[in-house]
Amino acid sequence: MITEYTREAGVRNLERELGKMLRKVATRVATDPAAVPVTVGDVEVRTYLGRPKFHDEVAERTTRPGVATGLAVTGTGGDVLFVETSVSDGEPGFTLTGQLGDVMKESAQIALSYVRAHRASLGIDADTLTKRFHVHVPAGAIPKDGPSAGVTMATALVSLLTGRPVKSTVGMTGEVTLQGKVLPIGGVKQKVLAAHRAGLTEVVLPKRNGPDLEDVPERVRDAMTFHLADTVDDVLTQALEA
Repeated sequence: MITEYTREAGVRNLERELGKMLRKVATRVATDPAAVPVTVGDVEVRTYLGRPKFHDEVAERTTRPGVATGLAVTGTGGDVLFVETSVSDGEPGFTLTGQLGDVMKESAQIALSYVRAHRASLGIDADTLTKRFHVHVPAGAIPKDGPSAGVTMATALVSLLTGRPVKSTVGMTGEVTLQGKVLPIGGVKQKVLAAHRAGLTEVVLPKRNGPDLEDVPERVRDAMTFHLADTVDDVLTQALEA
């Protein structure tokens, strides 16, 4: 119920879903006393509550190069954030979509500038960088802002241009500078919990956010692997498939 029917910072909707299910169980007991005791498993939950409202889609979304999984903090707590990139022929340019705020747009520009400046060491053909790029951050109806998607955008662009997919088990967060430094961000606890809920097993964080992991519940820390990155190269080493 928690993973498929609720997505919130608190437990209000979880209480509502539990109440809805229990009322249906009570109705069943009242109409068929022989049904006691009632066992509620995965199948019964879907019978009482209908089709799931949320799905774990990280592995599906990151199968192709150019897509990376970021971590964000929203009004409902932490959440995963996909960054999709594409490149096409035509007039050189850079298109950004997904209701991005000014700071997030600047992060995308910084990510592309870093990739262009380090194309040789990244193994990227110079001619490719003169084409038109498109960066999209679903869901398009939800406004997004902040600098913490910088490493995700840089990773998605490098993945696209090198043809190396991003590992489906990895989520990342961090601000990027033009020199490729990874700067600390906020909301580490919420972001790590979101990664754990989404089924991710590895998280790349800025090195200076290492002490913030003490705020993450021990059971979550034990179930995940954390990579502390000081530079974009550190992020790429952990995030891209070999």
